[in-house]
Amino acid sequence: MARIGMLTPSSNTILEPVTGKLLSGIAGVTAHFSRIRVTQIALDDASSAQFAAEPMLGAAGLLADARVDAIVWNGTSGSWLGLDRDRELCRLLREATGMPATTSALAMTAAYEALGAKRIALVTPYTADVNARIAEGYGRAGLTVPLRLASGLSANEAFANVPAEAIAGMIARAAETPGVDAVAVVCTNFGAAGLAADAERRYGVPVLDSVSVTAWQALRLLGIDGRPLAAEWGRIFEIV
Repeated sequence: MARIGMLTPSSNTILEPVTGKLLSGIAGVTAHFSRIRVTQIALDDASSAQFAAEPMLGAAGLLADARVDAIVWNGTSGSWLGLDRDRELCRLLREATGMPATTSALAMTAAYEALGAKRIALVTPYTADVNARIAEGYGRAGLTVPLRLASGLSANEAFANVPAEAIAGMIARAAETPGVDAVAVVCTNFGAAGLAADAERRYGVPVLDSVSVTAWQALRLLGIDGRPLAAEWGRIFEIV
């Protein structure tokens, strides 16, 4: 039996049900959630302050009461605030709880490395300036982003209301971009997880949804084989 503790943005309504459904495919693995207040995604100081370490450490302490086996920040803020910030958060989480830790942004980076993906088509519900900041960070990591698609939203709760048809259209456009190695859906409150495997079969390009990839990396942290999930949730689960 394994328990995965997940730190969740307060206004997120996607990742908990999706993660629960996804992990139901692995016997004995459960996810447990603790929330921190996150309501807006933007590049201003007020938005950045939502992702301070202190509330995350408090929420992680509550998860530790449940004797979870790993702590995961199931949010993509490191994609625009910088991976070093997420690495420092993981260090603090390990120090405070004694448990392995990761984040959604670090999980996506691990997925790119595992797939050998260098050219990433980006799909998000965010505004164009947030997407540009993500692409800048990817550039510093040696990746190129030939296409950036954004829904133009900043209210985190609203991301979950983007219709599946619209998300599928964005994924299709991204997957059809010449020369891309992977499509990255960067947001854990965007309804793309259930679309990824079908899109991969249709377009022949890996589609990396943040919720699914975060679960993939959490399973890897605990040495759990996620391959039974690949057919339904995407080819990234074939990599253990």
